Amino acid sequence: MTNGVPSYIFTKIGFKALRANNPYILLMLILLFGRSFLIAQETPVKQPLNIEAQKDSVQVPVSEALPDIQTSDSIIANDILTDTLQLTDSIQRDSIQKDSVPPKKGFLDDQIKYKAKDYQKTVRSENKIYLYNEAEVYYQDTELKAGIIVIDYEKKEVYAGRIKDSTGTLTQAPYFKQGSNIVEPDSIRYNFDTQKALIWNSRSEQTVGGEMNVFAEITKKENDSVYFLHEGKLTTSKNLDDPEYYIRVRKAKFVPKKKVIAGFSNMYIADVPTPIAVPFAYFPMSQKSSESGLIFPTFGEINDRGYFLQNGGYYFAINDFLDLAVLGDYYTNGSYGFRTETNYAVRYRFRGNFNFRFENLVQGQKGFPDYSRGTTYNIQWSHSQDAKSNPSSRFSASVNLGSSRYYKDSYNQINTGNFMNNTLSSSVSYSKSFPGYPAVNLSVTATHSQNTNTEVINMTLPTLQASVERIYPFAPKSGIKKGFFQNINFQYNLRAENRFQTTDSLFFKKEMFEDAKTGFRHSIPVSTNFKILKYLSVSTSVNYDEVWQLKTIKRHDYQEELEEAPIDTINGFDRFGQYNFSASLGTTIYGTFLFKEGKKIQAIRHVMRPSVSYGYTPGFDQYYDEYIANEEGEVREYTRFEGGVYGTPSRGNSNNIGISISNTLEAKVTDKDTTATEPKKITLLNNLNFSTSYNIAADSLPWSPVRVTGGIPLFDNKMTVNFGATLDPYAIDNSGRRIEKFNIDNGGSLFRLTNANLTTSYTISSKTFKGSGVDRETDNTASGGRDDDLFGTNQDFSDGRMFPDDDEDEEEEEETKFYGASLPWDLRLAYSMTYSNSNRQNEISNNSLMFSGNVELSPKWRVGVSSGYDFKNKGFSYTQLRFERDLESWRMNFSWTPFGTRTSWYFFIGIKSSMLSDLKWEKRRAPDRNL
Repeated sequence: MTNGVPSYIFTKIGFKALRANNPYILLMLILLFGRSFLIAQETPVKQPLNIEAQKDSVQVPVSEALPDIQTSDSIIANDILTDTLQLTDSIQRDSIQKDSVPPKKGFLDDQIKYKAKDYQKTVRSENKIYLYNEAEVYYQDTELKAGIIVIDYEKKEVYAGRIKDSTGTLTQAPYFKQGSNIVEPDSIRYNFDTQKALIWNSRSEQTVGGEMNVFAEITKKENDSVYFLHEGKLTTSKNLDDPEYYIRVRKAKFVPKKKVIAGFSNMYIADVPTPIAVPFAYFPMSQKSSESGLIFPTFGEINDRGYFLQNGGYYFAINDFLDLAVLGDYYTNGSYGFRTETNYAVRYRFRGNFNFRFENLVQGQKGFPDYSRGTTYNIQWSHSQDAKSNPSSRFSASVNLGSSRYYKDSYNQINTGNFMNNTLSSSVSYSKSFPGYPAVNLSVTATHSQNTNTEVINMTLPTLQASVERIYPFAPKSGIKKGFFQNINFQYNLRAENRFQTTDSLFFKKEMFEDAKTGFRHSIPVSTNFKILKYLSVSTSVNYDEVWQLKTIKRHDYQEELEEAPIDTINGFDRFGQYNFSASLGTTIYGTFLFKEGKKIQAIRHVMRPSVSYGYTPGFDQYYDEYIANEEGEVREYTRFEGGVYGTPSRGNSNNIGISISNTLEAKVTDKDTTATEPKKITLLNNLNFSTSYNIAADSLPWSPVRVTGGIPLFDNKMTVNFGATLDPYAIDNSGRRIEKFNIDNGGSLFRLTNANLTTSYTISSKTFKGSGVDRETDNTASGGRDDDLFGTNQDFSDGRMFPDDDEDEEEEEETKFYGASLPWDLRLAYSMTYSNSNRQNEISNNSLMFSGNVELSPKWRVGVSSGYDFKNKGFSYTQLRFERDLESWRMNFSWTPFGTRTSWYFFIGIKSSMLSDLKWEKRRAPDRNL
């Protein structure tokens, strides 16, 4: 109805005015009835015709929508019914196109599709369509699902809400999706024309991985990219109905996938307000993996440095392949530090990270005796190349170098593994292969080894290695090589080093490069192998080495005025060459012992590989000279090549015979699996080896000690006990020196045990016994530590990865039962013992057990301990106690080293999500660096 008059009357009058092509009649109608006439033309006729229902929905035919309009009268102007009905009269079309009034665009640009489970009702008197129970509406990129949906064509709006089930509970809350933005409210009003909406009690997941959830009592959707929130909540909690915490914002502007700008905001924990508040807030919510921004510092206090600001700085998201974080520390006693951390990656090519850390350390107060000042630094670089990126060349890097006292003095990390290891090492290498025949391999490597106790640094910069693959000059072009001549082969190897030995204080200074040693070693081995008597394998080789040096020495006779024998360093090229010959004879002997049928052990097999080798190296006396060493006139020999990278020429003949025996013991046992068709093979003894040698050219003590090594696998090869021993056949005198007399002839046993060692390690967990639970692997290598937690977990306070949100990789948790509940756990054991008796001391020089274990008392509680016991010194070694509590959206950690020089503790509680990682509280007591 329009002003009390049926709408179709105005429709027919309007059509007659158009058909008569009389604008005066049309104008008169508009003046008489105003806008009601135009509404009458649009509302009841046009909207139902723009709806295309799915096959299970109700169709609205044209005859019902326009009952009084015949098909022949369906010539309607675009400004009244748009393109729903087609114009068929070309004459009238031309006349309409000449009208000066521009065509009016319909309020719907696309078709609406809808359906519902229970019923779909069209009420033409209200211009509404009602959809009930599992209702769905689709329009362009908009998707709406709810318990009830009402489409109002007069207001051009759609309303969606919940419905009650049989128990009176509201269910089927609306689901509204436009583009990639998803909102799940209690109810919603949406205008198809303006695309504005009012949303009650909405919720939306934002950012990469859905970290942030946005709630609001009332949300006004302004357009596709702007929402206004009233009484909103922001949280990373997974519990959307009752979050553990949230940030309450009174009024906010919300741009999906980009940002939230809010006024006064404060944090609520369990719906209890906290004093953590800000007058205004900005929350970035980019869909990018990372964005540039400030890194909020950590506040705290340290007894000997005062109050501090730690790890504040800026993060630069340079591009998709490279980022950079610049961090700094400041302490009120004047100490400061800064760090740069960068990660880079190019898919299918390479990836790596580079960290540089510098700290200026101030101890005590200026003017007091205990005042000191110093600097420490540390450089870490890791680079790995995808194996498929370039098969013929490869570049890799693993660098950990810096001040020897960095891991002792730094207040930004507690790395007990490196603190107790006392060794830093690095390697950067590039290798290139040139295919063909013969193939050539080339590599350039820079290495570094540093003892943090002695502060001695050894570095090669660089090491060059080149080799040509083996060439068989007498081998046939095809087929198997047979016999002595066909197996003759040779190759060429080159190794060149530029070696430095320096200390921390001279590292990369002028003095370091002045003491450089450079050498080249050329090696050409010629070898062959063949068989004799069918079962004996023979191999022989002749090797020629030539060494080049750029520095040599010259010793002068003793000079009384100097009270020493002077040494001159001669710069210039010099060389020496030497050669040796070797041969070996070996075979393999198998022995099998079969048991009676029905026994668990079916057979035991013993494999023995004896071998005899011979090596001859002549003496090269031509490279040796004599000099008077002291005032007594003692004459000594020396060679000008002393101190070279590759040693000195051999002095005197070496004529050795080597003997070795390798043993392996295996058993075949009946498999516990009754469906198995073959017996199970297990190893009883793995590589029990005996080796010794006899020097034919020696004037005395020709026999070398017998070395015994072996391993025993246990627990289905999950644990191996490795052992070794040295047996000396000669006796010793009262001063502990070996004498030319066998020990058995001196009243002792056949061999004298001089030392022995035993080591073993074992990792066991609940999964070992097929229990439930997921084992967690510990990796402390991010800050240069060990790859296990035997020395506790390392704590790098500048590294956010120390407290990662591991929910991404978390497996689906099984429902906890009140009976038969499992406690996931893991245990690592490492045992070492050393026995020494080289000088009749007959003592255990080392006997220690280290262990580390973790237990998940519940799915949210995890406790652990790392410790050890020294049986020789009767005391516990480094001990760390720790627990971790998963608070859903928060994580709580505590670690404590209760005694020793590394006594310390650390407590942390903070939000797991990286978005709000600055909402945290941490407290710690660092180890006493003076100890």
